[in-house]
Amino acid sequence: MKRLARLLVFSAVLLASTAVLAAEPIKIGALFSVTGPPSFLGEPERNTAQMVVDEINKSGGIKGRPLELVVYDTGGDATKAVQWVNKLIKDDQVVAIIGPSTTGETMAVKSVTEKEQIPLISCAAGSKITEPVNPWTFKTAQNDGLAVAKIFEHLQRHKISKVAILTVSDSFGSSGREQLKAQAVKYGINLVVDDTYGPKDTDMTAQLTKIRGSEAQAIICWGTNPGPAIIAKNVKQLGITLPVYMSHGVSSKKFIELAGDASEGIILPSGKVIVADVLPGGDAQKKALLAYVQSYKLKFGVEGDHFGGHAWDAVMLLKKAIEQGGGSPAAIRDNLEKISAFAGIGGVFSFSSQDHAGLTKEAFVLVQVKNKDWALVE
Repeated sequence: MKRLARLLVFSAVLLASTAVLAAEPIKIGALFSVTGPPSFLGEPERNTAQMVVDEINKSGGIKGRPLELVVYDTGGDATKAVQWVNKLIKDDQVVAIIGPSTTGETMAVKSVTEKEQIPLISCAAGSKITEPVNPWTFKTAQNDGLAVAKIFEHLQRHKISKVAILTVSDSFGSSGREQLKAQAVKYGINLVVDDTYGPKDTDMTAQLTKIRGSEAQAIICWGTNPGPAIIAKNVKQLGITLPVYMSHGVSSKKFIELAGDASEGIILPSGKVIVADVLPGGDAQKKALLAYVQSYKLKFGVEGDHFGGHAWDAVMLLKKAIEQGGGSPAAIRDNLEKISAFAGIGGVFSFSSQDHAGLTKEAFVLVQVKNKDWALVE
């Protein structure tokens, strides 16, 4: 009898799996910078998105239908991103799109998705992606405005008021610079140096020499790898002893690898995933964070990070929206806007018709590099 029962259970599971495979798939598009300078963002995003889709399908899909993920590599190129987004909509006929990886690419494609009325869940951080709100554009990366607030609060607590900022001259850096300048007065911060560097620059000693000669009590660098790692090395080479803050754009072990010993002591705001193991037991995100980190490591040999987490959130938010109201673009859009208190990797999301970013500054923790690893800043 026991053997018969096991056979019946196995047959039921097999039939259910076959039914899911036979059902019409729900096609989701994805644009990630898997290659090119932003590959440290796009590769973990691509890996994570596929891993989560596979897990969903293994568990029976969504309402008996499998997810099909169609991924294109933008290489970090906004022009390519626009070409691929048109292909996803017109040829692949996806019902929603996740990505792109960067703010510049997102700003280039969102006009297309908004015109075609396809929900887009960006994995980039720029506040201007969802400000002002458009019905068809959402995001999972924490806003750079929230990251600035987290840094400024720390400076304020330590009575640091004179700050030098060094921002990369691309969309991510420009958005961060706008937020740094806009919020400085509120926190009593005087920006004594406001300088920039190019995305392909390989030496920033000129800007840092200027900062060294100023009244600055701290340095804030806003950019994504590899520029911030070069800046960290230049700071050490010049013997500058000021505290250095980076943006959440370098919130992964890749930054520590690139900067080496020069990364020691650097502070930055990050999603909680890179310090998941030391979070309090009652943290609403901890269970999802640990599961993601472990699943990613089992599959890819390294721990899941802050950036891959953006894709985890995007896929799982789409899953929830489809479960609540069906798989058409309009239904997905409507139900994304109704999601509340969803504990993901990047934070606890609560969307509304006025808020398509869905996070507060509590989505960030401050972390510091200690002994070539991340530690929570108390």
